[in-house]
Amino acid sequence: MMTDTAPAARRIGPLLATVLVAGNMIGSGVFLLPATLAAIGSSTIIGWVIASAGAMLLAGVFALLATLRPTPDGIVDYPAQGLHPFFGFANWLLYWLSCWVGSPAIALAVTGYLTFFFPVLSDPLISVWTTIGVIWLMTLANVIGARTVARLGGMTLVIGLAPIVVATVLGLLAFDPATFAAGWNVTGKPLTQAVGGSLAPIFWAFLGLESATVAAAVVRDPRRNVARAALGGVGLAAVIYIAASVALLGAIPAATLAASPAPFADAIRILAGSTVASVIAVCALLKAAGTMGGWLLLTAESARSGAASGFLPRVLSARDPSRAPIRDLLLSAGLMSLVIASSMSPTLGKQFGVLINIAVNLSMAMYALCALSLIRFAGVIEDPGRRLAARAMAVGGAAFAVWVVAASDPAMLAPSLWAFAATVPLYGVVRLLKRGSGTGKAVPRDS
Repeated sequence: MMTDTAPAARRIGPLLATVLVAGNMIGSGVFLLPATLAAIGSSTIIGWVIASAGAMLLAGVFALLATLRPTPDGIVDYPAQGLHPFFGFANWLLYWLSCWVGSPAIALAVTGYLTFFFPVLSDPLISVWTTIGVIWLMTLANVIGARTVARLGGMTLVIGLAPIVVATVLGLLAFDPATFAAGWNVTGKPLTQAVGGSLAPIFWAFLGLESATVAAAVVRDPRRNVARAALGGVGLAAVIYIAASVALLGAIPAATLAASPAPFADAIRILAGSTVASVIAVCALLKAAGTMGGWLLLTAESARSGAASGFLPRVLSARDPSRAPIRDLLLSAGLMSLVIASSMSPTLGKQFGVLINIAVNLSMAMYALCALSLIRFAGVIEDPGRRLAARAMAVGGAAFAVWVVAASDPAMLAPSLWAFAATVPLYGVVRLLKRGSGTGKAVPRDS
């Protein structure tokens, strides 16, 4: 079980832990999301409610896992130890794939808000090259040093909330029920299909819901407060997201919002003028750039971790953990550039939607495997009622994750399924390579 391992002065209570979880989710990923959802309609508010409930359920799963099985590498360790070593490898691969498929969507947010100042960037070909340039610029920042990226991320943490807060307040003040109703379902599809298709892009905003488990070591009374922080953080983020979505879709026509490369800035320009909108666009731009730099580093480190575990050829990775993972950074930037080039779409919003749908599908598969591992770990709970409740939560969380994937855009489902299927032969290759090198007959359970 988890104990208070941090000094008393460093421990945080449930309120600060809740804010920490919400802050980790409310980031640059939401900056282009209104444009993606406006292409479906204001009926996506139903999707927000469903996704929020599912996120609360999954947050509860991770809170229980953190309490029953504390580990810094839960995404890999939980399924490897709770199910089978194969699922640990599969979760690592899906996580790595989701990083270099999803992170370019954040780079697209940078390009989108640059477009506010330089409209020529809205041309699809120019936007692709600009986004690739953003990726390589942030790669250079990482090569210079992780501190550079960390400082940028820290400086932009607070100002990144300004676009969401200002647009929400102004949008609610200008809310028009007729505008909201007119854009209810612009897809022409049955409402259930339209709402179902909105779940994957909506859940993009909730990725990171497991972050309460990372802070467990510094949370006071973690057995009680980690669960409170996880559920409270998701709930707080959900309220902010839903308020912003209602505000923008009720103040700006869906067609206008769907065509916007910088929806928050454009909404504020319409509601408060160009000067305020320019300031907000700069805030969103800086936040997206800071987040992009951090995700590039995370992607590179996950590649290095995979190479160290025998999941990737070591020639692609830096072996010394004390030095910058330059080869891993170059590999990550190259893969992200290919993703951007191959997903080019008529609008930034549509390209953003393609990438986040695939990234969320991969992430939901990871969440499902972690949830299923709770079925085994719950066996240590002595109280029969609580043990049954924990296992019911595990099944419910896994079922919700699978449902989100099944309900996603059919065009996005195929790449996700190919990625899932690829984990099986790749695991076999990894086992053979490890056996041939004499490092073991199977991927270690603690990989």
